[in-house]
Amino acid sequence: MDEQRHETGLGIRKEVLGAEHVERAMESADDFNRDFQRIVNEYCWGEVWGSPHLDRKQRSILNLGMLAALGRSHEFELHFRGAIRNGLSREELKDVLQQIAIYCGIPAGIESFRIARRVLDEMKD
Repeated sequence: MDEQRHETGLGIRKEVLGAEHVERAMESADDFNRDFQRIVNEYCWGEVWGSPHLDRKQRSILNLGMLAALGRSHEFELHFRGAIRNGLSREELKDVLQQIAIYCGIPAGIESFRIARRVLDEMKD
């Protein structure tokens, strides 16, 4: 385990997904999934998201497309919120969702827009 990469990843994960969500995941880790949480922090967030070659907006766009294509609605919602934190505008998000609809199919687009609408409405309140 690379402790520095883990800490870097944990910080990035909190910035993108929200500290509250990440702290809840880390606090609920037990003997069964604690190692997995460390792998997620170290490799997903520390190694990949920590690489300087793509910026966070680009990574958010990629994740939204992949998660929509895979039908991973829960993760899509987390990363939609993260995309907003990473600075994507409403117009950029709308274009991303329209591209998802064209390349992943209208059902994926409908689900993506449904989730996006709920998140945006929650953020208004």
